[in-house]
Amino acid sequence: MKKNVKILSFASLVCLLGISTSLQAKVKLPAVFSNFMVLQQNTRAAVWGKAEAGKTITISSTWSRARYTSKADGNGNWKMSIATPKYGGPYAMTISDGEPLVLMNVMIGEVWVCSGQSNMEMPLAGWGKINNYEKEVADAKYPQISLLQVEHVTSNSALEDVKVTNNGWKPCIPQFVEGFSSVAYFFAREIYQKTKIPIGLIHTSWGGTIAEAWTSGRTLSSMSDFSAAVKEIEETANESETEYLKKLQGWNDLVRSSDQGYKEGKPLWTANGQDVSGWKDMVVPGLWDGQLANFDGVIWLHKKINVPEHLAGKPLVLNLGPIDDNEITWFNGQQIGETQGYDQPRKYQIAGNLVKAGENTITISVFDTGGGGGLYGNQEQLYLVNPLGEKIPLSGTWKYHIGLDLKTIAATPATQKGPNRPTVLFNAMIHPFLPYAIKGVIWYQGEANADRAHQYRTLFPAMITDWRKQWGQGDFPFYFVQLANFMKTEPEPVASAWAELRDAQRAALSLPNTGMAVTIDIGDANDIHPKNKQDVGKRLALIALAKTYGFKSPYTGPVYQSAQTVGNVTELSFAVAQGLKTSDGKELKGFAIAGADQKFHWAKAEIKGNQVLVSSPEVANPVAVRYAWANNPVCNLTNASGLPAAPFRTDEWEDSTVGRK
Repeated sequence: MKKNVKILSFASLVCLLGISTSLQAKVKLPAVFSNFMVLQQNTRAAVWGKAEAGKTITISSTWSRARYTSKADGNGNWKMSIATPKYGGPYAMTISDGEPLVLMNVMIGEVWVCSGQSNMEMPLAGWGKINNYEKEVADAKYPQISLLQVEHVTSNSALEDVKVTNNGWKPCIPQFVEGFSSVAYFFAREIYQKTKIPIGLIHTSWGGTIAEAWTSGRTLSSMSDFSAAVKEIEETANESETEYLKKLQGWNDLVRSSDQGYKEGKPLWTANGQDVSGWKDMVVPGLWDGQLANFDGVIWLHKKINVPEHLAGKPLVLNLGPIDDNEITWFNGQQIGETQGYDQPRKYQIAGNLVKAGENTITISVFDTGGGGGLYGNQEQLYLVNPLGEKIPLSGTWKYHIGLDLKTIAATPATQKGPNRPTVLFNAMIHPFLPYAIKGVIWYQGEANADRAHQYRTLFPAMITDWRKQWGQGDFPFYFVQLANFMKTEPEPVASAWAELRDAQRAALSLPNTGMAVTIDIGDANDIHPKNKQDVGKRLALIALAKTYGFKSPYTGPVYQSAQTVGNVTELSFAVAQGLKTSDGKELKGFAIAGADQKFHWAKAEIKGNQVLVSSPEVANPVAVRYAWANNPVCNLTNASGLPAAPFRTDEWEDSTVGRK
């Protein structure tokens, strides 16, 4: 069949075909069927919808002489499968119940579902503003790529249709791409430029969401960590917002009354002369993970500072950086600020009458509702400053005391509307697409599950398997992005929930037909949404080009394979080595080594052929090596492809996130 991949205008295609374009037919189609849609090539593509009960539905197309018929059942539902050819277009497809509905500019090509949280959702322009976004938007003239943007919706039960923007599929041109997923666009652009196959992108993601929200209730019900939550959603599906808010207020009251730092609703530990001799030390800034494993609740922080005489009686500004999650702050016993939200920087005004020469006290009550907590910014973000710019640094050792461990009180009431509930996004934003023929999935998510990284080792592969089973198209390609580097760089090796989440992602590669784009070198210490989405999309595309489209091109950096210890040196072997090297031409960085005491030390690492030799004078009998094992590691191992090695570990020691639910 001769392929025509030139997109015609709606008007010219109407003239060419000489057929009716009536949209007055009584037959109704789901949102996934519209002008400019892409149908998967070389398959039997399902087409379905509603009509009057008993009506005969006929489908015809300009790519084939075949006609397909079906009869609407007693509820008006109908469905049929139509044969699609090798890629090409544009075509027209007519669905008629006696009155024709004609879909124009239909392309036959490859359909990819693009899902996850905010780094998948991040648009080229708008709130995203990726690198060089103005030029990228202006240059995005690829009408052979079609975009379907799904709106944010939750549901406690499986839905049959979705809500979409722009009334359905739209061609990839500047006006439609600027608000679309940048990762998905760059993925498709790379594949189209190499293959010239039309691409359809179904973008269905939601920022800040957890993986279990994207997993079916059927799968979650068989997992002990989620079965009770799924049952609660089913049982409280009709609970009113008023009832939920009443429950939530009762729980917040319980938190306050159970916090030892309060008595009868008033703070106890904020006074300037508060005795903190029995409190423990904590290094600030830094997440609690390394000091308080598996702790969620309220921590009170206390810091005594010395204010010089010339600043007495002068107003100051307190900068605390971001805090996970919520916090209340006092200065010399007076509350000066309160903020909710893990991603909000804290900046509070201190009136001059509160500032005295000599010893002053800062007290912070930090409420972490789940996972890691604390002041997690950089040292440079933590200081007092006067109007002239004179600063008093506040990083270093603070005193802390536990006010409340959430394990000691009832669990937070589950909202019946929010997206971060098991299965509600699968129900609303994935389930409606299950009959639609696709090529594969790209996925970028994990940040919201990082504090439960050990759980993700089971959850993530369960979700992948779940989607494949639900779609019924076998082990289709499922390619995902490993979390990028983020937050401050630690001076010494410490436990890291983000590192454990990356390792859980790496472990999912044991599933067939999966691939992982490593981004450990293109993150941003201060921005959870790195602006370089071009390389993210390209690295996903490199995997697809090699594993799905048969291109003989590099798609991965060095892959850790095995370890052998000889004396005090651990020899690491790699697959896809292709000439190991460093990305910056300097000595290897990012390796840590430990003995049986499980205490890691930075190591000397040297490349020798396809191996890396790791040792440290502080570890005479090494047992384990870890690479790039940190929230924001300094690491530089690559190969001739220029793609980075994924973080890895040789040990199977217990994760710091074990037990978190």
